[in-house]
Amino acid sequence: MMGTSSKNLAAISNSSSTHQRAWWSSSSSIAVLLFVVPLVVVFGLISVLGPNTANWVTISPSASPSLNLTATSPSSSDSNDDVLGLRSTVAVLDMNSIEEAHSDDSVQNRSSSPPIAIEDEAEALPTLQQPNVTNRDDSRNETYASIMEKRQRKNTNLGLLEARLRRARAAIREAKFGNQTHDVDYIPNGPMYWNANAFHSSYLEMEEKFKVFVYAEGEPPLFHNGPCKSIYSMEGNFIHQIEVNKQFRTRDPEKAHVYFLPFSVTMLVRFVYVRDSHDFSPIRQTVRDYVNIVSEKYPYWNRSLGADHFMLACHDWGPETSNSNPHLRKNSIRALCNANTSEGFNPSKDVSFPEINLQTGDTHGFLGGPSPRLRSNLAFFAGGVHGPIRPILLEHWENKDPDMRVHQYLPKGVSYYNMMRQSRFCLCPSGYEVASPRVVEAIYTGCVPVLISDHYVPPFSDILNWKSFSVEVSVSDIPNLKKILTSISSRQYVRMQRRVLQVRKHFEVNSPPKRFDVFHMILHSIWLRRLNVRVHDDQ
Repeated sequence: MMGTSSKNLAAISNSSSTHQRAWWSSSSSIAVLLFVVPLVVVFGLISVLGPNTANWVTISPSASPSLNLTATSPSSSDSNDDVLGLRSTVAVLDMNSIEEAHSDDSVQNRSSSPPIAIEDEAEALPTLQQPNVTNRDDSRNETYASIMEKRQRKNTNLGLLEARLRRARAAIREAKFGNQTHDVDYIPNGPMYWNANAFHSSYLEMEEKFKVFVYAEGEPPLFHNGPCKSIYSMEGNFIHQIEVNKQFRTRDPEKAHVYFLPFSVTMLVRFVYVRDSHDFSPIRQTVRDYVNIVSEKYPYWNRSLGADHFMLACHDWGPETSNSNPHLRKNSIRALCNANTSEGFNPSKDVSFPEINLQTGDTHGFLGGPSPRLRSNLAFFAGGVHGPIRPILLEHWENKDPDMRVHQYLPKGVSYYNMMRQSRFCLCPSGYEVASPRVVEAIYTGCVPVLISDHYVPPFSDILNWKSFSVEVSVSDIPNLKKILTSISSRQYVRMQRRVLQVRKHFEVNSPPKRFDVFHMILHSIWLRRLNVRVHDDQ
């Protein structure tokens, strides 16, 4: 009996202990819930009502300008699926701990350094306190509701826009190894492209999605205007074409991927700069004032510190003009003819586009030339002596060799363009600035361009493999120029010349523009940079 009683007592004791543990466990869970739930609610309210302090931009810079769809993710929150690189790793520009834009550090360091911080000068929405419902002034409630509604709408629009860009990046990446997409007009193919499939996919995505907002502020002749019949004609041509374009231009800034600052550097030099004064301050002040106006009137410049804005300049002073605002130089997309890496041109965010001398406003009579077997001259150059490279070229080759038709001035009655058409190679040395209209003139006439420069990034190098249809010669190799050119076999030359004819469509100026022409290629280069800038405006 005693044994049985002891067992029963033990069982009851164990049961009691079990019930106590169960009760304690249940009580503990309830206590934790009672403690956690209010915290969740509080933090939820803070996240909703608190200030907007998480504006940030992600940029994928590139040390090399070819189209390569592999990149390194900046953090666990950004997968490779979201990144479209230009032969690069990815840097994150966090707007809460941001890079000092006034720093003297070169932009070029961006592609080789760890993620950089940028100081956020954006004007954030004020900290919002929950309005007091007992307050007699109902306008506070209305103001609060208005601000919250505006903020939510803004974030919704931006979120949808970035989601579409994310899908575009994924589609382009998949196309790199996929089948060629059908196109009724043109299908890129051949070694002239770093990746023809990826380029074609990116181009089609651009046609479907890309939207540009042109700021309406400013008046001609400095703004919304530019030369169309000069060596700087691409400034005026692009400004005019984007302003009348109905496919890419949007009048709704909320739908835009990029924002265009429509000033012409050529016109600033003509009307604002005091001739021979060597004083750039009037030009800088004009551009600085313009950026201040649009940044005060619209939220978009401050939202990204200019990273989704672009300027375009073919004048030699384009890079200097971008110094007007530190964010314009360091963050914005600068489309430049003068794409000189020694002067701060950054292929990861800047765009090189061609200098085209449209003397009559169009390309009529410029296009075309004979077959390779009818080109009797090995090489040709004629031009003025300016800059450090041309004197070296003339010193070694002017009137020195009948195969090397190098002149400062052409003999009377000799046509410049006919000489190009009669030559296999056209020499394109840089002048005072790295860009030269001879590059496009050579392509127009079917002459293989020879780029003689040390710091020049050729146009559309993110897409085009220039080594497949041109010859690149360093300044130090000018004495060996004939040896370099004659070492290219006839078979290889014929291939290069055919490729020149194939890529010519990307440099042609049309009015109205045609698919894959120079206007669309400039837009595509800007689109490609925008794909690597992700703007977030989180609550």
